[in-house]
Amino acid sequence: MLYGREHEQAAVDDLLAQARDGRSGALLLRGEAGIGKTALLDDAVERAGKAFRVIRAAGVEYEAELPFAGLSLLLASGLDRLDVLPGPQRRALEAAFGLGDGSAEPGTAPASGAADRLLVGLATLGLLAELAAERPLLCVIDDVQWLDKASLDALLLAARRLQAEGVALLLAARTEGGAAPSDRRLGLPELRVAALAEADATRVLTERAGPDLPAAVRDRLLAEAAGNPLALTELPVASGPQAHTAAGLPLTSRLLIAFHGQVTGLPPATQTLLLVAAAEESGELDVVLPAAGALGIGAEHLTPAEETGLVTVASDRRIAFRHPLLRSAILQRAPHHQRLTVHRTIAEALPEGDRRTWHLALAATAPDAALADALERTAVRTGRRGGHGGAAAYERAARLTPDRDGATRRLVLAAEAATEEGELARAEALADEAAARTDSPLAHALLDHVRATAHFWRGSYPTAYRLLLDAALAVDHSTVDGTAGGTAGDAAGDAADGTADDTAGGTAIEPAHAARMLFQAFHAAWYAGEEPVADVLDRLAALPLAADDPVAPLARYLPAAVLPALGRPAAALPAAREAVEAARRAGAESPADLVQLCGATLILGRDEETVDLGGELVAEARAKGALGVMPTLQFFLAEAELFHGRHADAELTATEALALAQDTGQHQWVSQLSALLAYLAALDGRTDRCTELAATSLATTGPQTAAPAAGHPWAQWALALHDLGQGRAAGAADRLHALTTGPHRHHVSATRAVPDLVEAAVRLGTPDRAAEPYERFARWTAAADRPWAEALRLRCQALLGPDELAEPAYLAALDLHATAHRPFEHARTALLYGEWLRRTRRRTDARPHLTAALETFDRLAAHPWSTRARTELSATGTPAPQATLTPLNSLTPQELQIARLAAQGLTNRDIAAQLFLSPRTVAHHLYKAYPKLGITSRTALPTVL
Repeated sequence: MLYGREHEQAAVDDLLAQARDGRSGALLLRGEAGIGKTALLDDAVERAGKAFRVIRAAGVEYEAELPFAGLSLLLASGLDRLDVLPGPQRRALEAAFGLGDGSAEPGTAPASGAADRLLVGLATLGLLAELAAERPLLCVIDDVQWLDKASLDALLLAARRLQAEGVALLLAARTEGGAAPSDRRLGLPELRVAALAEADATRVLTERAGPDLPAAVRDRLLAEAAGNPLALTELPVASGPQAHTAAGLPLTSRLLIAFHGQVTGLPPATQTLLLVAAAEESGELDVVLPAAGALGIGAEHLTPAEETGLVTVASDRRIAFRHPLLRSAILQRAPHHQRLTVHRTIAEALPEGDRRTWHLALAATAPDAALADALERTAVRTGRRGGHGGAAAYERAARLTPDRDGATRRLVLAAEAATEEGELARAEALADEAAARTDSPLAHALLDHVRATAHFWRGSYPTAYRLLLDAALAVDHSTVDGTAGGTAGDAAGDAADGTADDTAGGTAIEPAHAARMLFQAFHAAWYAGEEPVADVLDRLAALPLAADDPVAPLARYLPAAVLPALGRPAAALPAAREAVEAARRAGAESPADLVQLCGATLILGRDEETVDLGGELVAEARAKGALGVMPTLQFFLAEAELFHGRHADAELTATEALALAQDTGQHQWVSQLSALLAYLAALDGRTDRCTELAATSLATTGPQTAAPAAGHPWAQWALALHDLGQGRAAGAADRLHALTTGPHRHHVSATRAVPDLVEAAVRLGTPDRAAEPYERFARWTAAADRPWAEALRLRCQALLGPDELAEPAYLAALDLHATAHRPFEHARTALLYGEWLRRTRRRTDARPHLTAALETFDRLAAHPWSTRARTELSATGTPAPQATLTPLNSLTPQELQIARLAAQGLTNRDIAAQLFLSPRTVAHHLYKAYPKLGITSRTALPTVL
């Protein structure tokens, strides 16, 4: 019986009702220790009854470094259904749970890092949906603040993508104690579980201590418990009716003391058995009892703890403590030497594997070379399956390594792993410690790479750029054949096979690795300014790369694609396809090694190559499960689709990419993609949507970041375009002038925004504001050598130049537009020319151009420009036709994407695998799309689409 929890129970009932109706939802209960979160979870399970399938798990404080420990416990009952998952997702989950090595099938590449973590999350989504196939599923997770980060990330990803599966995800997290994620929001609906009202607290205390409790004692206990239900039930038992509790201590500490007192009264053998159970993270009797047996303790010694209700043994043969604080009290009260002994006996009871290695490490008191090697192998496996905890394993391995150089190498590896896991402060601390231990130029270069990555993600782009540039200077010019040097990561890979050497003690970096550092330096320099970009490219060109090195084609392509855009000389730009094929022949990893090349095609306006290569690499990444690179590739692809006037395609691509970027914590691409979607919203006049997305973009800077958001240039262009579309030329001109003359003026968005600045400045009567950006744009169009680019320059010239030269420029621009299918820009030029003709009283000549522009704007749903064209056409004396909406205009981007795939003949399961959704969510969106399209089944989709 719960007292005073009607509000919380109503919220849980709503969640369960949703699941019964086939909809999914999540709810996070937050509150202090003992406030009743676990009781509410138990109550939810009881309310769900037999109508629900229930799966449960809980975070354990001492297993927070063991990747996927919580998730494996939660999904254990569904592992017999793994075959229903798409191959990459199934392999990722199997590797995460130690059921396989995660090896890719022939013809595919193994994923790693963020991609692996995303695949595990998607597999979690798929498995939850499968478990809910016959009846609704209630998924209960307690003590989320102690859940290992890999499990938490997977569950949060699944929670964000749950839609129509009939899954209720109910979680509970403690608010104090400093353990993540109690001090950060998880992006889920939350309900704060507050203290009980005095009347309800009195009822709880009376039920626990009896009605004869003296009033003075009752009042004291009520005051000390402060409405905390656990305190109301445990403090009376611990202190007795006349005793005083430890006044002045925080409530959690007093509860620990209370539990400590209850354990102290048990037989010594029972106390030791409880310590074994508390230290063994899963509570499995098949591990706990053999470990206790090695200490001379048998199963019968568990009985006193069961009789007092401190523990129970569930049907799956797992020991469950009455409250998580009880486990903490047992572990904290045990002497250090006893905990060491217990961890050692647990390790001996476990089979070979990562859990055994971790317990041996916890039991170690002196350097141990063999154990350090085993921990390093554990760290490598953790990294390969995308889990968090590799940094902790490397660091512990370093502490156990007898020789100084080997320990230093492992500290370097720990720093690199911490960077990959997003623990920037920890990475820098480890890097500083390792740097103080070695004079190796290679080690210092690798550590500078770690520091640079931390600075980059904080937005300190100049510092990141300088560190990477300096690190790349450690290149060994004698290793063009690739036979010397190396990286700490290479050594880690060798360690997994037992062949690691002291790579971090080397003297120089291979040119190929230096090139990869310079590629990252280019990324940092891109946000730092034109001079740093040129400096990086000069260094890249000077590297002694072997002709058959996989990175050589990109190292040659990048300067040729970028330097002309900066007004600098460069070698002739080869076709992107040639560079890609050369890289693949040399052994480049595709798509990961080709991402930057794909983005570089946009810099000199090779948009058609971006569409071709971007589409190919996105499909390849999707098929291989290389999802970590997809947001980047899809951003480039969406840009190119937008520039080609394929606005609906661009929105589909960017919308999917944004969800993936959010799922993988890629703040840079969340910002960029939000800004790009804001631009698309500005095109069709969705004011609120544009403003909201631009604000999201500008606010998304990642943790500890001081620099402007990565999407700042695109967001400014989006807001300026919105102003221009609404007739606010002054606001547009101000934004665009700052964009096209500022430190990001070399960015793709800033370059392409110049024609908008020219239009806004001319409308304001201040064409001089656009003069310098136009001159740069004219140089860029000459370097780009593309008809559509020259058409835009001619349009600018018509606006800026003397009026008597405007018409030839407009006509020449329209002729060039006709050779390249870019309907939106073609229509804008026609609109401007039509407006010019009308102002010069040539109404008859203006009408065909204004009519053509209006038809295009209507077709593209570019409503602000349709309105403008319709107004201009009416001013010529010709009635303007009203726009007609097609059924496709009523579909959401996701409904349109799913409908298109279904029209191609794909099944719901095929579509779900491709879009990283559940089959039931796919079906839900199709059923919503049918009435909007005026059809009743998928067989009619090819006709209407």
